[in-house]
Amino acid sequence: MAVYTHLSDADLDALLGEYNLGEATSCKGIAEGVENSNFALTTTAGRFILTIFEKRVNEDELPFFMGVMARLAQRSFPAPRPMPTRNGALFTRAAGKAAAIVTFLDGVWPRTPGIAHSAAVGEALARMHLALEGFELTRANALSVDGWERLIAPRLAQAEFLRPGLAHAIEHDVAQTRASWPRALPRGPIHADLFPDNALFLGEQLSGVIDFYFACTDFLAYDLAICLNAWCFERGCVFDVARGAAMIAAYETVRPLSSLERDALPVLARGAALRFFATRLADWGDTPAGALVKPKDPLEYADKLAFHRQAKGAADYGG
Repeated sequence: MAVYTHLSDADLDALLGEYNLGEATSCKGIAEGVENSNFALTTTAGRFILTIFEKRVNEDELPFFMGVMARLAQRSFPAPRPMPTRNGALFTRAAGKAAAIVTFLDGVWPRTPGIAHSAAVGEALARMHLALEGFELTRANALSVDGWERLIAPRLAQAEFLRPGLAHAIEHDVAQTRASWPRALPRGPIHADLFPDNALFLGEQLSGVIDFYFACTDFLAYDLAICLNAWCFERGCVFDVARGAAMIAAYETVRPLSSLERDALPVLARGAALRFFATRLADWGDTPAGALVKPKDPLEYADKLAFHRQAKGAADYGG
């Protein structure tokens, strides 16, 4: 989350005029993340999150994102519920850009995830996958293999500047991952960005999963591989097998992995690391001056890739 677009009082009044949410009593920018402009909005009707969609979000894809959240909320999964306008739409416009208001969820994201957090996320991820079975809308994953290459190829010189020898290593990772990428694993809607700052906890109990604006239709096990990258590395990018084992075991209490999914975990995890290296590399040079956000370091995922290159099977991740 971040703030790129600033709302005037008139903008906010016009926006709330489209909803049955009462009058605004507070609207404060949230200076975290890198993708959209987000605000903590309080009205006489309650607490909400207002999102103004920025650079990477295609307005034509908003029905998918909003539909995923609405389905999950309907099925008692702790996801934000999109608030409808007076006309029943789940998104509208503010300050000339697409915008949406969703319910506020209590909780804080864990700055130092442990085994209990990893297990809770694994279980929630599987519950989410089952809750979205039969969801009719689809969205291709724009940040799969072709997407990584489009972001990385024109920035190889930048990668080399960050660390000598990195450009060649990343080119090798992309080529090997493309050659080994699975073709026939179970698919469905996935979150695709379930990092610690997108999971809310009250103590060690998961209270919410937020920020579904990278959600797409892809391999379900790829979502798990993303979470292994995001939740199960110690500082210095050392993989914590205990956290990985807790996450995978908790996932499988709800949705057991197939043998093909288990066999694919190393390449899926390597691909997930490439995906986040690619977008971080792009953000490193492209984040506009003055944005209330600091781009995340792509070298974190370059270091994680070193682990994935050595992984031989699911056991290396605790599975």
